[in-house]
Amino acid sequence: MSKKKARKNGLVVKKSKPGAGFGLFVTEPIKKGEFIIEYVGEIIPTKEADERGTRYLFDISTRRVVDGSPRYNLARYINHSCKPNCEPEIDGSHIYIYALRNIKEGEELGYDYGKEYFAEYLKGCCKCGNCNGSDKILKK
Repeated sequence: MSKKKARKNGLVVKKSKPGAGFGLFVTEPIKKGEFIIEYVGEIIPTKEADERGTRYLFDISTRRVVDGSPRYNLARYINHSCKPNCEPEIDGSHIYIYALRNIKEGEELGYDYGKEYFAEYLKGCCKCGNCNGSDKILKK
């Protein structure tokens, strides 16, 4: 599949909710199902990813990972949300982010990082502001 065209504008990085650092916000409405942005970075073997220890690693297979830590990867600023408005879809070595619902101007983008990431990096303390109790599930 060919690489999708990223949005030329309509996205801005700015401070998120307390404890969450920066986030990626929309400056114009996005329709449900619309492609938003691609999560990009160096594709590396899983073993090397384990040694790097960065938080911006995204598995694309059991053997390969995208290291999205470079700041040119604006998708790295999409924070975790228990009630996400977007979701990643893996297509080969590409990670495309799509809108799960209509997203209003000014909203922060968020997708569910999954239980493994939640347990390892968020340490059972969700700061998404939309928590559905994922932190309680992990403590059981």
